[in-house]
Amino acid sequence: MTEPTMKAWRVRTPGPVATGPLEFVDAPIPEPACDEVLIAIRTCGVCRTDLHITEGDLPVHRPHVTPGHEVIGEVVSRGADVTGLATGTRVGVAWLRHTCGRCRFCAAGRENLCPESRYTGWDADGGYAEFLTAPAAYVYTLPDGYSDEELAPLLCAGIIGYRSLRRADLPPGGRLGIYGFGGSAHITAQVALAEGAEVHVMTRGEAARTLALQLGAASAQGPADRPPVALDAAILFAPVGDLVPAAMQALDRGGTLAVAGIHLSDIPALNYQRHLFQERQLRSVTSNTRADAIEFLAFANRHRLDISGPGYPLAHADRALADLASGSITGAATLRVSL
Repeated sequence: MTEPTMKAWRVRTPGPVATGPLEFVDAPIPEPACDEVLIAIRTCGVCRTDLHITEGDLPVHRPHVTPGHEVIGEVVSRGADVTGLATGTRVGVAWLRHTCGRCRFCAAGRENLCPESRYTGWDADGGYAEFLTAPAAYVYTLPDGYSDEELAPLLCAGIIGYRSLRRADLPPGGRLGIYGFGGSAHITAQVALAEGAEVHVMTRGEAARTLALQLGAASAQGPADRPPVALDAAILFAPVGDLVPAAMQALDRGGTLAVAGIHLSDIPALNYQRHLFQERQLRSVTSNTRADAIEFLAFANRHRLDISGPGYPLAHADRALADLASGSITGAATLRVSL
């Protein structure tokens, strides 16, 4: 009997996208473990983390992995121990897919710091495919009123941006600086605006600056330009360490800069008086907890978010990543999967 197969992208050898590190293959449709569900993928978001995995900025965790961790799909079968998530349910799969539940971080509600954490599209095959399996405990129900293409970026760009906003400690009605304005930033800006913030955007692309102003930003300028006001908080989405000194210097007294990315180029030397004194803080952001995801998706259900960005067919995932690498994508890109 012939084993059923699916189309999937795999990282053949990590390297620059221009060298063709991905291959489009026929692969066996995976079988769900006892605590997992099998999901027929409808749409998968294209995240900068996928680019870091493909190009080798992040170490290999699973050789020849299928990238992708912003997955919208439909449950088609369940493992023996799964009691919820009926077949036919539209669900989402995000970056975090396993934590131990026993360590001191998990016990304290900080499962994003679990030493045994595992990730979709890095430790296990992800959503650049027609099917994937995921632990049922890490699968999300979704807000109403959004298309698949609008929902997919919420599963990482939205969630990690939401956590980054919380890590930035923006006071009510405060002035927020956003450095870089891609998929995550254009969602996070809307969350901050809905909560009453004044948003200032620093980014390289003219189209991105235009989008920022259309969404309600008070100003938009170049990536290293000084914003017109002192910032109460800032988030760095661009994976560019050279921007850290500029962002720190733009902070008002007591301000916090949260670095949202999983990868960042080296940070230049900071001057204590210019960049850190007056109790300015520099913080990293590491993944997210399931509580973050549930809280953010509930927010998206209450506040309609405008998700923009191009769509690509699954067969053109390599082109989508190349466009992301070149900076030519405005908003959040997605892959359309046809079965």
